[in-house]
Amino acid sequence: MMLLRKILFPFSILYGLITSIRNFLFDRGVLNSYSFEIPIIAVGNLSVGGTGKTPQIEYLIRLLSPTYQVATLSRGYKRQSKGFILANATSNAAILGDEPFQFYKKFPSIQVAVDANRKNGIEQLLLQTTKPKIILLDDAFQHRKVKAGLYILLTTYGDLYCDDWMLPTGNLRESSSGAQRANVVIVTKCNPNLSVMEQNEIRAKLKLASHQDLYFTSIGYDACIFDEDKTMKVSQIKPISKVLLAGIAKPTPFFDYLKNETDVCLTFPDHHHFSESDIQSIQQQALEKIIVTTEKDYVRLKDSALVKQLFYLPIQSQFLSESEQFNATILDYAVKKMANK
Repeated sequence: MMLLRKILFPFSILYGLITSIRNFLFDRGVLNSYSFEIPIIAVGNLSVGGTGKTPQIEYLIRLLSPTYQVATLSRGYKRQSKGFILANATSNAAILGDEPFQFYKKFPSIQVAVDANRKNGIEQLLLQTTKPKIILLDDAFQHRKVKAGLYILLTTYGDLYCDDWMLPTGNLRESSSGAQRANVVIVTKCNPNLSVMEQNEIRAKLKLASHQDLYFTSIGYDACIFDEDKTMKVSQIKPISKVLLAGIAKPTPFFDYLKNETDVCLTFPDHHHFSESDIQSIQQQALEKIIVTTEKDYVRLKDSALVKQLFYLPIQSQFLSESEQFNATILDYAVKKMANK
């Protein structure tokens, strides 16, 4: 795979040139970006997959929803539907996509919408009887037809965008210079004990502008696993033989948190659509054992034949420090944007 990526290096240069021209045209106003009076916060990355967008969106929902009517707008990756859809009681993961459906199930007070055309999605949300006060754009850093008021860029510890290269040789969707559009940069999936010295080394590598704020977060795993009715402590299930199942971009930390030497670890592609043959194979390997999966996978599997033995492990984004400063930045933006309407 690495050899193939190196062979494809000329295509990376071409891809980088195309994305740079596109960004130049948006920056110069040749291609239109549409702004809205409502506060819009975009969360995204420069690389493909696995930077922790979902727990970061959930962090923002928890921060904002006690005060404001919040809506999330995603494209609904791999959903079996098209156009604008506002989640309701008939929605499922196939219609919305796994991550938006997860938002809908966890946060019943918010509005959850999907639309690949983010401009149209925002316009449709603003036509609803209950209009959102704040919209969170999920995975929209490259969606430049909409100009958000605040951009949060995520980059993973150990896989920083400044150390990466353009697709297909690397994993970048656009040049690392695109980071200049961000108001806030968050280094995700850090060791919770990351030293201040190492944080400063990363800060020096990223070379952020004076107007950009930098934060560091880790993934916090829950102390319990859940199904629709039951709760079990991780300390109880960790010693027993079980099946661990993950269809996410980087599953190793999930497995490491739960596994013992007798466990079976099953890995599937990110956003994997589980077929009947997949379900049968999982059943054959699990037998009567419990199956623990990620929250994102659970919403796609909970209506399958696995449901009686299926549990999920929630995660949250946790700031290593300065969470109060981050919260203040988000809340101040919302207040000032609303005051200027």
